Amino acid sequence: MSISIVFRYTTVPSAVILITMELIYFATAFVCGFGIYQLKLPPLIGFLMAGFILNLAGYKSTELLETIASLGVTLLLFSIGLKLKIANLIKPQVWAPATIHIILSSALFSGFMLLLGVFALPLFVDLSWQSALLVGFALSFSSTVFAVKVLEERGEMASLHGKIAIGILVMQDIFAVIFLAVSTGKVPNIWALGLIVALPLFRPIMYWVLNRSKHGELLPLFGFFFALVAGYNAFEFAGLKGDLGALIIGMMFAPHKKAGELSKSLLSLKDILLVGFFLSIGLSAELTAHSLVVALILVLVIPVKTLLYYILTNLFKLRARTSLLTAFSLANFSEFGLIVCAVAASSGMVTSEWLAVIAIAVSITFVIASPLNKRSNELYVKIERLLLKFESKTRLAEELPVNLNDTKIVIFGMGRIGTGAYETINATHPDVVAGIDIKPEVVDKHIKRGRRVLIADATDPDFWQRVNHSHVEMVMLTMPKHMQNIFALEQLQASGYKGQVTAIANYPDQQKELEEMGIDSTYNFYLEAGSGFAEHVKQTLFP
Repeated sequence: MSISIVFRYTTVPSAVILITMELIYFATAFVCGFGIYQLKLPPLIGFLMAGFILNLAGYKSTELLETIASLGVTLLLFSIGLKLKIANLIKPQVWAPATIHIILSSALFSGFMLLLGVFALPLFVDLSWQSALLVGFALSFSSTVFAVKVLEERGEMASLHGKIAIGILVMQDIFAVIFLAVSTGKVPNIWALGLIVALPLFRPIMYWVLNRSKHGELLPLFGFFFALVAGYNAFEFAGLKGDLGALIIGMMFAPHKKAGELSKSLLSLKDILLVGFFLSIGLSAELTAHSLVVALILVLVIPVKTLLYYILTNLFKLRARTSLLTAFSLANFSEFGLIVCAVAASSGMVTSEWLAVIAIAVSITFVIASPLNKRSNELYVKIERLLLKFESKTRLAEELPVNLNDTKIVIFGMGRIGTGAYETINATHPDVVAGIDIKPEVVDKHIKRGRRVLIADATDPDFWQRVNHSHVEMVMLTMPKHMQNIFALEQLQASGYKGQVTAIANYPDQQKELEEMGIDSTYNFYLEAGSGFAEHVKQTLFP
């Protein structure tokens, strides 16, 4: 979808009507999202419900809402690019499962639909093998928007399973771009060559501008500009897919030291715009009895799709838990399926009713996958023994066991707070503290500076079973996401750890939750930062 400003094409009264409609849409989304969140489920389920409720009430998607949704997806892909490294895409455990999965699932799903056509089921009976293959191809994709939302909420974007899932999704996006280019006859124009040559040359200038955008309101505006102008619109002008442009521009900034800060500055804006995306799915579907029944039938293949992801990633030496969490992140249908079906419908290969079917099926899989991912670690613990029987015996470097012998204090999360705690303790009690972080690049940075930092995932139940923590007297949980610290505490307690545990929190209600779980002490970063600063000043003025 081309991103444009709706007001340019409307009179003032009609623009006011559009704004009023969007206010109704977003108000409904808030009410539904708030209600769902009180049930301890992800708000995006509520946003999807709001779209369908509005649809049933007679409302339809508007051009402004579609623009908001498109902006959200573009910023999302730009944000993914900021965290993505080319090295992650060329790993066998990424490109191989992605390629094999899309081939196998397309074949299996199309065969399933042709079989249903034999029984004269509505919509299926009219499918040729070519049409069935196209719909099967559409169903083989998993949702980038959903996976990133789930991984960000759980603080797992940097985890191994998070990186594998995102890598697979990017590979799928590449396949989708190739398909759209071939099927629509849209080929890159002469400007595409100039764009490919110009981007590396402009990179130093882009970095120079980023460095001088500092930390204020210019930083998110910088990201907005490069995602939409240098990314989306420049690639569209060159005959390439705009979303791919946003992703590539983001990847160009990934090595920069301010990439993480840039991503955080766009977070709230991106999340608000993505509400429009989830609303548009429900509002765009043409709800009929036939389309609902067919969508429910298609949802039956989700377990097969998820199992395929698990088997393929497991074959490429990922641990059982990593494979399972990767598969759960991808256990849905994708918004790209809608685009593929739209192309097929425009060429007459499938009826337009299939668009409604895919839209409903996408929504249903989101609703199913949200609680599934929320409880993924709990589910893994329950079926761990079964999965371990089929686990690969060979380990990747990121998943090797951690040795904590002779360690008395362990710090999980070696960001600024964790690093500060490490330095303070190590200054007075050297060789008794170790840091643990999930990011290889963070671990490498600390090792180069002479710190004892190891790579591991504190939310991994297997980690707590493998590690020997009998000598550890204190564990400090300084991970940035509250739910990471919560689950790490649960696993620590379940492993029989008897020492002290302390954790950081951003808000009083988070402190209360940790204290109710039996933690020894909590540190409210925002409340106590002032006390720490005052103590520093006092020591400076009155040594």
